[in-house]
Amino acid sequence: MSAARARLTRLSVRDFRNLEHVELAPAREGFVVVGENGHGKTNLLESIHYLEILRSARGARDQDLVRFGASGFHIGASVETDAPHEIGVGFERSGKRKRARIDGVVPERLSDALGALPSVMFSPADVELIAGAPSARRRYLDIMLALTSAAYLRALQAYRGALVRRNAALRDAARGGRDAAARVAVWEPALADHGAVLIAERRRWVGCVEERFEERCRSIGEAGRVRLRYSSTMTPEQDGADALRTVLADKRALDLRRGMTHAGPHRDDLAITLDGRDLRTFGSAGQQRTAAIALRMLEAETFTERTGRAPLFLLDDPFAELDARRAARILELLAGAGLGQTMLAVPRETEIPAALTSLDRLHIAGGAITSVR
Repeated sequence: MSAARARLTRLSVRDFRNLEHVELAPAREGFVVVGENGHGKTNLLESIHYLEILRSARGARDQDLVRFGASGFHIGASVETDAPHEIGVGFERSGKRKRARIDGVVPERLSDALGALPSVMFSPADVELIAGAPSARRRYLDIMLALTSAAYLRALQAYRGALVRRNAALRDAARGGRDAAARVAVWEPALADHGAVLIAERRRWVGCVEERFEERCRSIGEAGRVRLRYSSTMTPEQDGADALRTVLADKRALDLRRGMTHAGPHRDDLAITLDGRDLRTFGSAGQQRTAAIALRMLEAETFTERTGRAPLFLLDDPFAELDARRAARILELLAGAGLGQTMLAVPRETEIPAALTSLDRLHIAGGAITSVR
């Protein structure tokens, strides 16, 4: 059975970044928004993606997303996924309170609203997935897997809570707190139990997609051999809660000296190599961008396969610094995977790829939509 393609039929944005008030009814195929840098085209795509991940795609704090002088922001949408739904997310600057509403109901937990509008966002900033710190790749893994696995989301939330508390106990020990080792050790069973779930699920995902990752890079135009593997503080032979509990105990003395937890999935990484060399260090900008786009493609495929819902494609000038041949191949791959409703942002109309020139055209300036074709 084919996947249901997500579709955005109405969008209402108020006081999100520089968008004071935007009302749109996107066509079934999507739209192109054209505007100079700094005028709000990326903000428009980010507001749509916010409905999936309930946070900034660029890592900003919610209070920093509120338009200057406003008390908060609100994003509302009518969507079609497996069925029609109404989604609303709002944030109030005073009290830093965020609330979501799905079909008129406020979920018991905010996390229950994650993934309400499936979308994958491609942008030039994605090169940080390859060239950036390991934290960028862990965030990629955690968001994708949490959106497609309730068990992973529960384990991630519990692991992060236990890690915060163990690290707090380590800092307290550095200040001379009593019974330091015992107060640190009490959090290790939870870290081990939930951390083992995260490691196992990450390894399983990488094992399923590593060949496809190489194929996507080759199809885009990379001649060298690009490999993807999961790099962990735990070896595959050590997988499991008991092994992680042992490692945490073995490193407790080191952790007490340095005030931080040195073992666990929060220290792991996705290792990406080109012909055996670290792509982060030795790859060109074009090679790194190719690998980053391949990761986003795998994200879209994973969401479709695991949820039965094909996501929206949010393309924030993704072909910048790529030659026309690679850009065309990327669009061919997306089309072959079932390119659904697409929102493309570019600075100039001349930069709209030929395959997307039929999309409705919006122009944005100063955060306002000024014309629609």
